[in-house]
Amino acid sequence: MRILVVEDEERLADTLRRGLAAAGHWVDVAHDGRRGLELALAQGYDALVLDVMLPGLDGYEVCGRLRRLKDRTPILMLTAKDGEYDEAEGLDAGADDYLAKPFSFVVLLARLRALGRRAGRERPTTLQAGDLVLDVAARACRRGTREIELTTRELAVLSCLMAGNGQAVPKSDILHEVWDAPGDIDPNIVEVYISSLRKKIDTPFARRSIRTVRGVGYRVTPDDG
Repeated sequence: MRILVVEDEERLADTLRRGLAAAGHWVDVAHDGRRGLELALAQGYDALVLDVMLPGLDGYEVCGRLRRLKDRTPILMLTAKDGEYDEAEGLDAGADDYLAKPFSFVVLLARLRALGRRAGRERPTTLQAGDLVLDVAARACRRGTREIELTTRELAVLSCLMAGNGQAVPKSDILHEVWDAPGDIDPNIVEVYISSLRKKIDTPFARRSIRTVRGVGYRVTPDDG
């Protein structure tokens, strides 16, 4: 991903730049709101990591101006502030996600991956792997001509997996995309839903489309039996 970090704490900005680059991303950094807004409008990024307390323009104003200009770049807001009203203000300004300092870099990476899948590259309304078809808009799943009844959460987990186009999706990404407050959820809940999905979309059809990628997560691949 091509990411812009707008953070006035230079040590933190440099740490983020080096960490994101080490994870394979292309990173630019700005240390004030006006420069951040200028770069965001000129360069075309896949995601913005935007601090709230910035000189020049604060993060809320940068985010609001981008949205008023119809710029839909995914925005993850960072702030030392904590509390539901601060989070609400950021989301109301048009941010896609919110992370309070201090934060886990692993969580930040996971949230950026989730934002990249959800926003910058819109997910198709229909996802397919072999004869397994998920109609996201209609919230319906079928294997061949046979309809498969799934719960809302099962549909969300399967959608997350199938959007990976055969690539492994980390468990942490599934948690952050499917559950509203992943920090309060036992990560093993993902395994529970994977097991439930296998019983519904694979076992009755003698298939193995949901594969475990050890040490990473899960992926969905075509399996014609």
